[in-house]
Amino acid sequence: MTERTEAETVAYTVTDRIAWVKFNRPEKRNCMSPRLNRQMGRVLDELEFREDVGVVVLTGEGTSWSAGMDLKEYFRETEAQGLGATRQAQREAYGWWRRLRWYQKPTIAMVNGWCFGGGYGPLFGCDLAFAADEATFGLSEINWGILPGGGASKVATELMPFRKAMYHAMMGENIDGKTAAEWGLVNESLPLAQLKERVEQVAKVLLAKNPVALKATKDAIRRVREMTYDNAEDFLIRAQEAANSFDNDGRKEGIKQFIDDKTYKPGLGAYDVKKQPA
Repeated sequence: MTERTEAETVAYTVTDRIAWVKFNRPEKRNCMSPRLNRQMGRVLDELEFREDVGVVVLTGEGTSWSAGMDLKEYFRETEAQGLGATRQAQREAYGWWRRLRWYQKPTIAMVNGWCFGGGYGPLFGCDLAFAADEATFGLSEINWGILPGGGASKVATELMPFRKAMYHAMMGENIDGKTAAEWGLVNESLPLAQLKERVEQVAKVLLAKNPVALKATKDAIRRVREMTYDNAEDFLIRAQEAANSFDNDGRKEGIKQFIDDKTYKPGLGAYDVKKQPA
């Protein structure tokens, strides 16, 4: 087939405030090449502050989510150009994964098929993750003589219990979506035919919530993981004060609808953000 242009390595559509972003190299199992990594950076730029986008879903075209880094383009061809090219490729890849972790909008990984090695970087970068039962996860690096680098080992230890992470990395065995959910790599696993419907359902729940509170919550959960309890307590007090200062009308409206209007209960859903003063 005709080689894809750099812009064609990622595709997206926006429907009802949900941006459906796809790795678009199905003939390569959506392996991440330097070109794809550069284009993902551009796509994240384009979507982050668009008013018609409230949630970003990251998935893959065809039968794979992402089979990791492109061994030929990302490793062999880049390394042949010297250390400078290697460092540049690393910055481009790790850079958009890092941006995804702190993205302005809620993000969901919709793992529709193969998810290997380097694919764990953006998997962890997304706030939530849902997989098809038929999906395949693996850290295969040990099988071809390297360690799971590029953050993959860190992702394994962040998301899975120690013994599971060690087994997963050392054995090089693949697991399916159901096992990935049991081990903590994703939130849920369900049949592929039901995957998009479930992700869309979750996205719509997020769209109904206060976006300022969502962003503050995303950041808080990631930050406090590495803090002591006392440090986290202090950080969260300051973060809450900052969020209230930035969007105090939202907090006031939520309390009003609960206490005065009695139109909603916090444990049963979100307050009506449409009634909040613009």
